[in-house]
Amino acid sequence: MSLKIIGRFAPSPSGRMHLGNVLCAMLGYLSAKSQGGHYIIRIEDLDTLRCPRSNAEQIFDDLDWLGIKFDNPKFIFPENEQIKTELLKIHKDIINSIYQSERTQIYECFERFLKNKALVYPCYCSCSELHAASAPHLSDGRIIYAGTCKNLTDNERKQKERKPAMRLAVPDKKMTFIDGCIGKYTENLTIECGDFIIKRSDGVFAYQLAVTVDDGLMGINEVVRGNDLIGSTARQIWLHNELGFKPPKFYHMPLLVAHDGRRLSKRDKDLDLSKIRKYMKPEKLIGILACSAGLIEKPEDISLNELIKTFSWDKIPNKDLILPDCFKANI
Repeated sequence: MSLKIIGRFAPSPSGRMHLGNVLCAMLGYLSAKSQGGHYIIRIEDLDTLRCPRSNAEQIFDDLDWLGIKFDNPKFIFPENEQIKTELLKIHKDIINSIYQSERTQIYECFERFLKNKALVYPCYCSCSELHAASAPHLSDGRIIYAGTCKNLTDNERKQKERKPAMRLAVPDKKMTFIDGCIGKYTENLTIECGDFIIKRSDGVFAYQLAVTVDDGLMGINEVVRGNDLIGSTARQIWLHNELGFKPPKFYHMPLLVAHDGRRLSKRDKDLDLSKIRKYMKPEKLIGILACSAGLIEKPEDISLNELIKTFSWDKIPNKDLILPDCFKANI
């Protein structure tokens, strides 16, 4: 009996979804449902100042407008008895929450587990830690950490005046995986990743730990996201293994770009749904995006349920997807 596919859409509610976000949600939904699987949503709102709950509610409304229906996530206890015992003490409302901002106690369990494995050390450097809790932008937005604080003595740490972030020490190891869109991908964790932050100095848990823990506990075995995030994948696979989870299959889809080749951005409010919903019905938008992604030959009105029947990753080209000219006149 084959394993049931469980996919997820995990938006960061820092603004209104743009068309790139919509296409990602569509492809993840179509992939899971075409295989008879489940599709769940998780809100990655670790940085609550940037991610108000009202933005998440708008995302739910936009996805419902598109016709994307989500299944209820099922919490899966890990096999490790130490972690399982700690998780059983946490209230079920926290365990079952789809909001990362409400799951801090869960992340603390896994932080302690990693500390017991001597993989975590305090870091007093300020480099990029303020942004560590957010999903990465551009080429992962990462800086390869030089290990400055890794071998500080207890006395040297006591002399530091600022509260530390927590970093995870990675091995000098090549991680290779087969991506469903890009193919074979290899990254050396020490050279191309470096020790990365799992908790900011203000106590907010970072993206890399939270996403890995939540995917593991929710039984996610298929992840669809933009190919700009592939730089995060090797460290997440390694972390899955360290925490006793089986890593999911990854599909790093091509990016949807503007007419000038520029990547769409929430910051620039590129083609967000607040504008599009005023003049376009969902079937029309779905047809345009499906055509842009190679799923249908021409941009005709179509529903997601109709696309499920013929969906295949083989149809999607491994190159940037350019928005059609029809948006120029309307936005």
